[in-house]
Amino acid sequence: MMGTAKPVYVIGHRNPDTDSICSAIAYAALKQKEGENAIAARAGQINPETQYALDYFKADVPMLIVDLYPRVRDIMLECTAVVKETDNLRYLGRVLQENNLRSIPVMNDDGRMVGIVTVSDLAQRYFEELNMQDLGESSVSLKAIVDIIEGEIVVDSDENSTVKGKVHIAAGSKTTIKKWVSQDDVVLVGEGQYASMQECLLHNIACLIVTNSGNIPEIVKQDARRTHAMIVRTPLDTFTAARLINQSIPVGHIMQKKLTAFESHQLLSDIRGTIESSKFRNYPVVDDDKLVGIVSRDKLMLPDPERVILVDHNERGQAVEGIENAKVLEIVDHHRLGGMKTGEPIYIREEPVGCTATIIANMYWQKNMEMPAQVAGLLLSAIISDTVLFKSPTCTGYDKITAERLAELADVQIEKYGMELLKAGASIGDMTPADIAKNDNKEFQIGDYRILVSQISVMDLEDALKMKAELLESMNALCSSEKYDMCLLMVTDILQESTELLYVGSPKPLIGMAFKKDASGDSIFLPGVMSRKKQIIPPLTEAVQRMPK
Repeated sequence: MMGTAKPVYVIGHRNPDTDSICSAIAYAALKQKEGENAIAARAGQINPETQYALDYFKADVPMLIVDLYPRVRDIMLECTAVVKETDNLRYLGRVLQENNLRSIPVMNDDGRMVGIVTVSDLAQRYFEELNMQDLGESSVSLKAIVDIIEGEIVVDSDENSTVKGKVHIAAGSKTTIKKWVSQDDVVLVGEGQYASMQECLLHNIACLIVTNSGNIPEIVKQDARRTHAMIVRTPLDTFTAARLINQSIPVGHIMQKKLTAFESHQLLSDIRGTIESSKFRNYPVVDDDKLVGIVSRDKLMLPDPERVILVDHNERGQAVEGIENAKVLEIVDHHRLGGMKTGEPIYIREEPVGCTATIIANMYWQKNMEMPAQVAGLLLSAIISDTVLFKSPTCTGYDKITAERLAELADVQIEKYGMELLKAGASIGDMTPADIAKNDNKEFQIGDYRILVSQISVMDLEDALKMKAELLESMNALCSSEKYDMCLLMVTDILQESTELLYVGSPKPLIGMAFKKDASGDSIFLPGVMSRKKQIIPPLTEAVQRMPK
């Protein structure tokens, strides 16, 4: 398999918020200090608030991982050898033998893959050697023939010209030669057969090859010059020279041009059927016309799973697609336990605090690891975001103490920087109703109900609610397309510390039971509510348990 050992991806939940992104960056940096090949990753697009934090502290956006399903690149092998379409069959055979290959990609001079040739193709050509070949179809030059038979040019001609005729061995009487030899042919003649040499040259052949380093009389040389034929002397015997001439044919003449090739990003599940229904042993992997590897039928098995560390979530429904195919090594989170299953015991750090970043910051200090100012600033940004500048009921004293220490390391004023960060995330100017309806969303399985809860923070609740009808329409579309039982949207006013909760789907009585309000409409006002984790999900969970079966 190509590359070194698999890295460990530190990744947050889908539709990531600032905590999910910044905690992934900071924890990946911590694992790197501990010697792990850790890479910060994300499972969705960056929101404006998070982008503000990354820009402020000059941090790179983590790599995007759309899913963790095994792909062609996970099992492809390095391509150890290739041939050019202009290489001859003798060279091809040597490459196949030296590398113990059954097939090999064929490239053109620009490095683009143009075909593939197999041992079977080469074997078929050897069977055809029982008859002398018509080189006119193969674009073989006289120079290629001279080179392959280790020849010495006795009478020169245009050695770069392409052979247009057939290959013959001159044997028998003049009558026999007249019958078989034609213009532009290549003829092999044994040593001492001077009459045959002259007779062949009478027919305007392209090249006369004298085997066994035979003598060539001056009169024969004169005949060749007069008819513009090349004379070549080879130390090889006639049979060997004839076989090698057949092997001077370029690979491009026998290669298979109709390729069964894959791209490195394709899912293994998508290519398995193609491989099972085709006959090849190896398949090229080609990206943008460039060969990047080989997939072997013999190696078509599930690769080692991707190794991941989950931060800021622990529920499968919130994790990156294909998480069931990955090996989860650790979970660092501050949410409820959501039923994630693992194949073996793992390290889990769950704490009832306002932000995952609080946990990770203290892990640095508990391990006596130096924390760069950039990491401190990102962790501070996450705490400010998740606790809404310490206004959220999820905020604990532990979060505040941690934030103060991080602010000192990052050299920022908490209140000033915090308001700028929240303002960056509270702007909905360029967002469509569909964007808002699925902003910062998380999926929950509450009882028998699959529920999506999104949240948007604003500075002015009334401005956001001017598009309430469009928001509800988008929520209904989301509910229908993704098969949710209910879709909820928290429109949270940062300054007034309240939330307008919009909802679609059923059962609507669940909303009324959870928040003890009339839920016959499509929204309710919840003063003092800012936290999805602490003020929305727990009441819904309790209400489900009280609902009549």
